[in-house]
Amino acid sequence: MRIKLLKFPNRCSLALTLVLFCVSCGVPNNPYPKSEHDQEIYYNTFVAEPKHFDPAISYSSEEYRFIQQIYEPPLRYHYLTRPYELIPLTAEAVPQPRYLDADGQQLTPNAAAASVARAVYEVRIRPGIMYQQHPCFAKTKDGTWYYRNLTASDVKGFNEIKDFSMTGTRELIAADYVYQIKRMADPSVSCPILSTLKDYILGMEAYSEAVANGQKDAPFPGVEVVDRYIYRIILKTKYPQFVYWLAMPFFSPMPKEAIDFYSQPVVEERNITIDRFPVGTGAYRVETLLAHKEIVLVKNENFRVERYPSSGEPGDREAGLLDDAWEIVPFIPRIVYKLEKEQIPRWNKFLQGYYDTSTIYSDTFDSAVTFNDTGDPRISDEMRAKGIVLRTSVAPTTRYLAFNMLDDTVGGNREEKQKLRQAISIVLDYEEHVEIFYNGRGVSSQSPIPPGIFGYEGGESGINSYVYNWDTAKQRPVRKSIEEARQLLAEAGYADGQDSNGNPLVVTFDNAWNFAGATSRIMWMRNKLDQLGITMENRTTDYNRFRDKVKNGNFQLISWGWHADYPDAENFLFLLYGPNARAIHGGENTANYDNTEYNKLFEQMKNMENSQKRLAIIREMNHLLQRDAPWVFTYHPVSFGLSHQWVKNSKPSSLGGGSLKYLRIDAGQRTENRQAWNQPIVWPLWVCLALLILGTIPAVITIWKRERGF
Repeated sequence: MRIKLLKFPNRCSLALTLVLFCVSCGVPNNPYPKSEHDQEIYYNTFVAEPKHFDPAISYSSEEYRFIQQIYEPPLRYHYLTRPYELIPLTAEAVPQPRYLDADGQQLTPNAAAASVARAVYEVRIRPGIMYQQHPCFAKTKDGTWYYRNLTASDVKGFNEIKDFSMTGTRELIAADYVYQIKRMADPSVSCPILSTLKDYILGMEAYSEAVANGQKDAPFPGVEVVDRYIYRIILKTKYPQFVYWLAMPFFSPMPKEAIDFYSQPVVEERNITIDRFPVGTGAYRVETLLAHKEIVLVKNENFRVERYPSSGEPGDREAGLLDDAWEIVPFIPRIVYKLEKEQIPRWNKFLQGYYDTSTIYSDTFDSAVTFNDTGDPRISDEMRAKGIVLRTSVAPTTRYLAFNMLDDTVGGNREEKQKLRQAISIVLDYEEHVEIFYNGRGVSSQSPIPPGIFGYEGGESGINSYVYNWDTAKQRPVRKSIEEARQLLAEAGYADGQDSNGNPLVVTFDNAWNFAGATSRIMWMRNKLDQLGITMENRTTDYNRFRDKVKNGNFQLISWGWHADYPDAENFLFLLYGPNARAIHGGENTANYDNTEYNKLFEQMKNMENSQKRLAIIREMNHLLQRDAPWVFTYHPVSFGLSHQWVKNSKPSSLGGGSLKYLRIDAGQRTENRQAWNQPIVWPLWVCLALLILGTIPAVITIWKRERGF
């Protein structure tokens, strides 16, 4: 029997074909190429384009997350142990200083700071550490540099470092560390800690001035190469905290070949610089840098044999953090960071499994975290069902409001001014603030020192008795009442918020808060101060103008914060040391606080080893700060982070950098979960198909009748 094909209208045929294609193929939403689906790649995000990858310049945590995977200072912090433990990275050991007196005679390790005229640190680098492959090291067969004296035609069309096809490498040597310290002393480099380094490293100030005057070969007695693998740093005084500096990216090595390569005018004109394309010995190197889109790191092919830690703190073994003990790192060969400025897309992609870790935003907190009967956070049932893991830690960070101590109204050290600031400190209820705006992710601060740092004291002995009372029954501090704050305000000369002439007390709050939710936080502050009859005048401006106000001391009250450079009380208490006043000396003392007694105690404490004597001095300093109230002590942030179950060996580390080499990705589990969580929703397509079929029935009948002559 002959079968005659019916001819459907073209549009219906096309639509039917498209529907059948979509049903058969699904609706793909994976943002990554198919070739990456089963690869052990770590996916994360960044929210702003990094400006500096030069370790002599960068002082940003957002940039450090990249820099610390690439560059290696001589020391690091142990990945697992807490409190943070300083251990060797490229050095063979943590250097122990030799102390000398003014006559050059060696002193004992516990010598008093006043007797120490020189502190000598010798750092021995491990042999055999190699730099990543890079064009700056490339040489021709006759030993000359391949990429020197370049012309515009040589680099035509070049935009990234990978456009240079020839590469080379060499061994890390002590001279690379010395060269970097000299770079930091060069004013044209603009190292942000140069002013601090000058106070400690012998001859650095004179060398810096000489370099500024064009004398590149000026003597620098405070740093020298001893031999191929040893270099020496000499300080002008005893300063035990200096070893922590040797774990900061600033003290990473820099090969002179890299600076010579990048300093060529035609290379600089292409914006190919050390600030964009670093040269390091770390576990990873930059493969792709599209700051407006993505940053890709790949394993450094020349990375030495390094092994995962074999010890940690109690509970690490039970948490599986020692399952990879002694295994060779890094485990992950490729790291992909995507620029994701918006919170919601970033969060949704994390839930789909397309990003491996995530912070928790205020808008999504309730869906991610719940609290048990004792108030401890735990992962929500919804997140637990997906195998998502919650990790929390108190950051070595302090947030505060700074009064300008140079201001006629809120500043000064007179008793009535102290009481004014104490009253404001009481009424600004930051326990409430943290609950409202941070979902409880913060620990109330009683002093500048956060938990986990020597000098922090919890319990009754550590409370700020000018702002809190101790609740013996509940064993916790309780904020003083509004009535007590009003009494202090009256004693300060502002009963009901007015001076003796009936003029209202107006306090200005300067800020650069242009983020979502800023208005509600400002309103909260205004309403709190209004309870005392104080009028708060808000002054929101752009960041550059705000920074100038802080620099010039042109403000009354600002919001500020500090994250530890190293885990020592000195790194927080120096924020209120008089000679560090921002408006007068350009230092980090934004409150411009200057108390002679506090300054003397700081000078005594800063060079001491941790001991009961040092703790007693710190306690006395904290009491002065609590009485004088140059800050409203607010809170220490608690970091809440989420990671998928396929991310192994993840542990919060606020100070330890270069930790990505310890992570492991179970790519098979990730692929399986992605497929389960992102199944295409096909029922609407079937409905469309049915409607199309129903819609074609009249046409089919009409054509059938026409063919048969009906």
